Amino acid sequence: MAAPEDESSAQSQSSSATAAPTPPPPPSAGDHYLAKCVLPPSVVLQVAYGYFRSPSSRDVVFGKETCLELVVVGVDGIVESVCEQNVFGTIKDLAVIPRSKMGKDLLAVLSDSGKLSFLSFSNEMHRFSPIQHVQLSSPGNSRTQLGRMLTVDSSGLFLAVSAYHDRFALFSLSSSSMADIIQERIFYPSEDGGKTSSVEELTGTIWSMCFISEGYTESKVYDPVLAIVLNRKGSLLNELVLFRWNIKEESICLISEYVEAGPLAHSIVEVPRSSGLAFLFRIGDALLMDLRDPQNPCCLVRTSLDLVPASLVEEHFVEESCRVQDGDDEGLSNVAASALLKLSDWDPMFIDTESDTGRLSSKHVSSWTWEPDHIYNPRMIICLDDGEFFEFELICEDDGIKINISECLYKGLPCKEILWVDGGFLATFTEMADGTVFKLGKEKLHWMSSIQNIAPILDFSVVDDQNEKRDQMFACCGVTPEGSLRIIRSGVNVERLLKTAPVYQGITGTWTVKMKLHDVYHSFLVLSFVEETRVLSVGLSFKDVTDSVGFQPDVCTLACGLVADGLLVQIHQDAVRLCMPNMDAAQSDGSSPFVSSWFPENVSISLGAVAENLIVVSTSNPCFLSVLGVKSVSSSHCCEIYEIQRVELQYEVSCISVPQKSIGKKRSRASALDDSCRAEIPSGMERGYTFLIGTHKPSVEVLSFSEDGGGLRVLASGMVSLTNTMGTAIRGCIPQDVRLVLVDQIYVLSGLRNGMLLRFEWPHCKEEMDIVVGERDNSPVNLVLIATRRIGITPVFLVPFSDSLDSDIIALSDRPWLLHTARQSLSYTSISFQPSTHATPVCSSECPQGILFVAENCLNLVEMVHSKRLNAQKFHLGGTPRKVIYHSESKLLIVMRIDVCDAGTSDICCVDPVSGSVLSSYKLKPGEAGKSMELVRVGNEQVLVVGTSLSSGPAILPSGEAESTKGRILILCLVHTQNSDSGSMTICSKDGSSSQRTSPFRDEQLSSSSLCSSPDDNSDDDDIKLDEAEAWHLKLACATTWPGMVLAICPYLDHFFLASAGNAFYVCGFPNDSPDKMKRFAVGRTRFMITSLRTYLTRIVVGDCRDGVLFYSYHEDVKKLHQVFCDPAQRLVADCFLMDANSVAVSDRKGSIAILSCKDHSDFEYSNPESNLNLNCAYHMGEVAMAIKKGGNIYKLPADDVLRSYGLNNGIDAADDTIIAGTLLGSIFVFAPISREEYELLEAVQAKLVVHPLTAPVLGNDHKEFRGRESPPQARKILDGDMLAQFLELTNRQQESVLSTPQPSSSTLKESSKQCPSPPLMLHQVVHLLERVHYALH
Repeated sequence: MAAPEDESSAQSQSSSATAAPTPPPPPSAGDHYLAKCVLPPSVVLQVAYGYFRSPSSRDVVFGKETCLELVVVGVDGIVESVCEQNVFGTIKDLAVIPRSKMGKDLLAVLSDSGKLSFLSFSNEMHRFSPIQHVQLSSPGNSRTQLGRMLTVDSSGLFLAVSAYHDRFALFSLSSSSMADIIQERIFYPSEDGGKTSSVEELTGTIWSMCFISEGYTESKVYDPVLAIVLNRKGSLLNELVLFRWNIKEESICLISEYVEAGPLAHSIVEVPRSSGLAFLFRIGDALLMDLRDPQNPCCLVRTSLDLVPASLVEEHFVEESCRVQDGDDEGLSNVAASALLKLSDWDPMFIDTESDTGRLSSKHVSSWTWEPDHIYNPRMIICLDDGEFFEFELICEDDGIKINISECLYKGLPCKEILWVDGGFLATFTEMADGTVFKLGKEKLHWMSSIQNIAPILDFSVVDDQNEKRDQMFACCGVTPEGSLRIIRSGVNVERLLKTAPVYQGITGTWTVKMKLHDVYHSFLVLSFVEETRVLSVGLSFKDVTDSVGFQPDVCTLACGLVADGLLVQIHQDAVRLCMPNMDAAQSDGSSPFVSSWFPENVSISLGAVAENLIVVSTSNPCFLSVLGVKSVSSSHCCEIYEIQRVELQYEVSCISVPQKSIGKKRSRASALDDSCRAEIPSGMERGYTFLIGTHKPSVEVLSFSEDGGGLRVLASGMVSLTNTMGTAIRGCIPQDVRLVLVDQIYVLSGLRNGMLLRFEWPHCKEEMDIVVGERDNSPVNLVLIATRRIGITPVFLVPFSDSLDSDIIALSDRPWLLHTARQSLSYTSISFQPSTHATPVCSSECPQGILFVAENCLNLVEMVHSKRLNAQKFHLGGTPRKVIYHSESKLLIVMRIDVCDAGTSDICCVDPVSGSVLSSYKLKPGEAGKSMELVRVGNEQVLVVGTSLSSGPAILPSGEAESTKGRILILCLVHTQNSDSGSMTICSKDGSSSQRTSPFRDEQLSSSSLCSSPDDNSDDDDIKLDEAEAWHLKLACATTWPGMVLAICPYLDHFFLASAGNAFYVCGFPNDSPDKMKRFAVGRTRFMITSLRTYLTRIVVGDCRDGVLFYSYHEDVKKLHQVFCDPAQRLVADCFLMDANSVAVSDRKGSIAILSCKDHSDFEYSNPESNLNLNCAYHMGEVAMAIKKGGNIYKLPADDVLRSYGLNNGIDAADDTIIAGTLLGSIFVFAPISREEYELLEAVQAKLVVHPLTAPVLGNDHKEFRGRESPPQARKILDGDMLAQFLELTNRQQESVLSTPQPSSSTLKESSKQCPSPPLMLHQVVHLLERVHYALH
């Protein structure tokens, strides 16, 4: 029998070769950091399809190594993200466990925690939550322990887990219990001397496995059969081995083995609902195996993959003559490309080796998928390793089983995973290119949409975008033939369609109005000014139609809307005006509209709101609330406004909101579930009208109005009473806006005038209801304040995307935010747009998802697809972009590409950052590959220094030593000329506008992509000639052959630069400030290959591929280099940079970031070179960052003075110390410096979060062990911003529950924190600090 579960904690893993432990360094300014993944990984390694949210909501789960993402494929073929969560570990494999009886399917996941985790999607938490963890092995990535691969049988009753070699385990699963999913378990080979049928146990590498079902029925109990493709040690062929688990005898029996001479078998795939059929995929063919009699397996049909019909889809053909580039300095050979997707399988000591997995002479199946829910004649789509797609259909006839093979459906890139989903869609995923959603047509796949994948990020440059007043990143992504330059921005993607001149001063309100209640599109845009109102027709070109609509133009409009078909209402200070525009008012035919007005009695109107058949207005002195209606007065179809009811209020009304849809109506979208999950409607809302008001009490009130005698009454009320940690009331808590939301439950959102956001809910339990309702049945319910957030210091306006009650909401304050209404608590994401004073949704035929922002006196019409998974615009470059530099003088991007058009061709090109056009290029010699480049100052000018390789093959031997190779140093001048006379360049441009070329961040009048094109892909086809007067081109000044590949270049001081060659690096310069001649002044050598060079003033840091980082000083008077400090541990340096003269940030090829510094700040000119650097702090990302750079602007919350009252310093101020890292999985991490006080506060919060059931790592990882990998135990850990971010997603009660969690054991705390007890954690203090972090890093 299997051993009992071992839930013991994981042991910390130290660095592979560390020096003797050193005491922790004294605290300094650069010791405290917080890490946040601001862009999750985009590469999809595993996919699963199941009913995760409800029995009628079929979803797709993406496994992306370090996170899980739940998505749906819409009816339009667009993938929409529902939720994404960090798992704080590394996913190895995942599978669906069917649980139709229990309502929702489960997700089984293997990870580096050594556990098998069973997850269920929590609709309340809006993410996956663990149900049970089963300990299989110790944490880590051992090849001999269980935890590499899993498979589930079709009935969901059995599960198998394997190691890489020799071992597997079988589990029987409960079909009814969620508390204890595992019923029985058994291991092979037996761990406790159990029974096995074989005298000698089978050993070898497990390539693939699957269960072979036997026609399961509820009344029948059967022993499962497991088929494994096994490679025995020393064997040249793989064999198919069948095992049976005899549950009664508690043994695993070897049933049979199948092997035949011929191609190598690599995968076994069960045919669904076939009771014993399976495909055995081999190199060059596919065998349909009959395993119904497991003791006598046989082949029924043999299909040659080399004889399948050739591709006829020429328009989709992707030429694969371009090889994937060598790994050399970046470790990006095919081996390393696989390593980025399987970090656990990669031995980082064997880096930069050339691929030994070249093209096979025969085709093989790289991925496959079955048609969902197809009972008869199962159909499967396969993708071959050459990118061809085919459909297999199994047909059962009297004379046997036949396989119909389609013509080639499509030819593109080979896919790692493909998934056939409902609706006839096929989702495909490649490792280093965008995925695709196809629609399966007749004998052809039709492109529907892209699934963005920016992995791997090889280099990036951060540039300030003046339009959006924030940074944007230009990243080198992907490989040949799908290499691209991506413009990555923070927040939700915005496509700007129109921007007007800054002539709209003094706007006080904006609204869009339809002509009829059931119209799809808006007809009018209403702009209110201080003393004026204008009505414009909706479209890409706005036209003034104020006179045709009937609105009074010389007043400030307080509110407006559609009260009935063809009847518009304008509310201003003196009256409520009813207008009946002509049906052609949008075209302004000149005829006068019908107008009628209602006037209050000797008072002025302060606020108002309009909905179907309902008008609500309020006055301030005295405080009245009036409900108005519209009635017909004669047979001439004329209407007038009349007052239905007026009530006097004790407090002045601050805002009014009337839902535009009836309570209970919900639209279909990814975040909404089926009707069985409809929220319960509170009493009083079933009939009549419901609306909300905010008062100066301050409070929010939910009111109901009914004309059948009930009149106006208060259904619910929520007091706004907020205090800070000192116990004093927070000022400015008057509601500025209020909205009713109905998704899976009904709740109230309120934005306050002091920049805070509140969420109120109806009480849930009966006991709570008894307390808040009181004794009288008619008394209003006291709303419960669930969450409070500060999103700025200016008033918060709430703008729904649509009239639906479950629509997501834009929150305007200091900057725009997107509120996710389907989440619990308050969850919001920044919108990639400048601060705006007003916004309104605009829906037209040209722009169905438009938003009109008012910013800096301009009207900005944008299209915001907030379901888009990545905010990354794509410029297709063809080759593999290796390096990118922004040239400020020309405002161009300089990009190094390799493998352009054909293998072995590299160039340096100038790219327009607005259009993505390649404006000019300098081609290297045939067979010469670009490796590095930097801008270096020569006199008063800048030149581009380029390092290349003249040798094919790897740059680094497996031992870390430099290979015997040759390279070149090229000095290129970027010249602004009057003509294009250069033999080595091609000058062209897609966009002929000179303004676009001279200013890459111009004020756009139209978006860079038309409405009919894909906004993600701007190719460089159909280029036209540039104006000769504005030509920039690269001119060769000199070239020198070097004794090794030049993998690193760095400018040094004002007149030198550093360049590496093998394990040597040189100090070089230009005599007489002439780029035509270069001279080497000094040389330094390391033991192993140099991968990076960085400088800060006079300090030099060298990144060694084995010995870590080394500090050097250059003595110009004697022209010598001296090593002054070295790394305390062996480290496989991927990239590094000097933060100051004494501190260095370094990323390694095992997925960690470390910050090291000198022991003191004295002069080290002749210090002992064996003196070690101190490890200040470290953080294991679980992803390899090949590029890390100093950060740009970190945006602070404008309310820092408020935070000072809590004793918190402004820690996130040092932008120069901010670190940005781009990883091979497509992630972007930001490491932000914080103060010691903030660090200690958040460290205490993190210690509670990692053990609390709501926020602990979902896959059961020991958080300290995972984030502390590759660093000694005594090293200070960088705080995990992703773990801390979960705190803001909780409700107030859940947050209090976390903070009340018992303090972890003292062994988990630092020595410094043992010396004095920590003060109790205050909820307000923690929330305000995390709000500030959230604001800064978004």
